[in-house]
Amino acid sequence: MEEALRVGVVGAGPWAYRMHGPGLAAHECTRLAAVWARRPEAARELAQRHGAAVAPHFDALLDSVDAVAFAVPPEVQAELAPRAARAGKHLILEKPLAADLSGAREVADAVLDARVAGLVVLTRRYSPEVRQWLAGVRGARGWRGGTGRWLAGGLLDGDHPVSPWRRVEGALLDAGPHAIDLLDAALGRIERVHYAHHGDDDLWQVVFGHAGGATSTLSLSLKLPVQPSVVDFAVYGEHGHAPLTGRRTAARECYASLLDDFVAMIYHQDLEHPCDVRRGLHLQRVITDVRAAAWRATAPSAAAAPHGGPDRPLGRPVRRRVQERC
Repeated sequence: MEEALRVGVVGAGPWAYRMHGPGLAAHECTRLAAVWARRPEAARELAQRHGAAVAPHFDALLDSVDAVAFAVPPEVQAELAPRAARAGKHLILEKPLAADLSGAREVADAVLDARVAGLVVLTRRYSPEVRQWLAGVRGARGWRGGTGRWLAGGLLDGDHPVSPWRRVEGALLDAGPHAIDLLDAALGRIERVHYAHHGDDDLWQVVFGHAGGATSTLSLSLKLPVQPSVVDFAVYGEHGHAPLTGRRTAARECYASLLDDFVAMIYHQDLEHPCDVRRGLHLQRVITDVRAAAWRATAPSAAAAPHGGPDRPLGRPVRRRVQERC
């Protein structure tokens, strides 16, 4: 590209500081142009680190950029992302897309109708080891099943516990999209949730049914004192057992690869990508089905849905003004 893509960051929390800000500033084809957040002092600090402007409000940010990277809770993204898309801005979207399936549909529809790029931050999909593993798996047929484990203590302490939506929803909405995405990408589109259970320590046990007949299992928690964390995936079948191996590429390297793809989508006007907004909507559907399956498993003995119903909005009440939540 002749000129760097001007990108604005919405939000000034830990992920904006650790990933979006430095990643956009370091990439040769992007420039962190503006920051807007609920806390002006936090937005100012992030902007000053990278020579960006502080937008006084969301519309001002839209007026000064070509693209927007979101680092806010899902319900905030669901309100703001459609506005950005309708303004013709390309989007880097967090997962999940929204607080519920209807919100995710609104985000996806806005992106597709506006014909802008919309890429979801499914970090591991941009790593060379995952791309190599998926290429090998897809190059062979006859896989009958798969397993995934994502067991860690990330929500026991550190930055995540101060984020209300992560604290309320836990692993399913945090690491869940990453884990579900990998199993789905390896074995085929998830078409059914055969079983789901949500137990102590925010431990999810899920059985998926994939197009073509394969099944997979997922164990997921971010509230287990596991050191080091256990994150592994594998498929098995006619060709034996194929685990995801190799070094785990650092998140910043994955983000740089994401930006490579994002810029290429815009430059070539090719808006389809394995991790585009359609992918985000599919993952939101699967998450909704997981919650519904867990609710059905306990409903006969429960007076009320354990999560407020299979597709209730997550996190804080949606009624608060957007400025008070990002």
